[in-house]
Amino acid sequence: MSIRIILVDDHRIVREGISGILRACPEFDVVAEAGDGKSAIEFTRELSPDVVIMDISLPDMTGIEAAREILGSNPKIKIIALSMHTDTRFVRDMLDSGASGYLLKDCASDELVRAVLLVSTNQIYVSPQIANTVIKDYRDRNGHHPEHQEKLSARELTILRLISEGKSIKEAASKLNLSPKTVETLRMRIMNKLDVHSTAQLIKYALRIGLTSLEE
Repeated sequence: MSIRIILVDDHRIVREGISGILRACPEFDVVAEAGDGKSAIEFTRELSPDVVIMDISLPDMTGIEAAREILGSNPKIKIIALSMHTDTRFVRDMLDSGASGYLLKDCASDELVRAVLLVSTNQIYVSPQIANTVIKDYRDRNGHHPEHQEKLSARELTILRLISEGKSIKEAASKLNLSPKTVETLRMRIMNKLDVHSTAQLIKYALRIGLTSLEE
């Protein structure tokens, strides 16, 4: 029986490349492709795939948020995060969301195939380049070198992304159906957690972890 896959990336050329690799394997069946988080969530509810391969940086929500919503509805789905970033916090939050794998976008095609095969058998796959990062983070969180920064929640990551994209407090509040006062409170909480003191520093952090980019 084929492994049914949904592919999620906001760049069509990337989707086409990955889809071509997957479709060349008789074990795989790419049942849908999506360019944003909301579409991915709708497809997973409609099609109940075995595996979702999903970019972390999406135009409407982060892959972390989408993963939590997908797995909240169907915890049997296996999610493989796809990213060009190796930031510890991003890897951690994606795995904490319930993802079964974390692949770097510069991985070889055989690594992609291997990752899908492994997670479909209830195993975890992390790109070798970030394996040490994952292990170190696990040790840190279990008392070896505790971190001083508290991780951001999915809602806080969303607000950070909107701020980094130039949205005002009022615009962010409208998009999230929250009051401006609530968004401002969350913004201050984010700054406290990250120990930053300006919007410029927030944007720099969002760029560093791949939450946003300087591209149009």
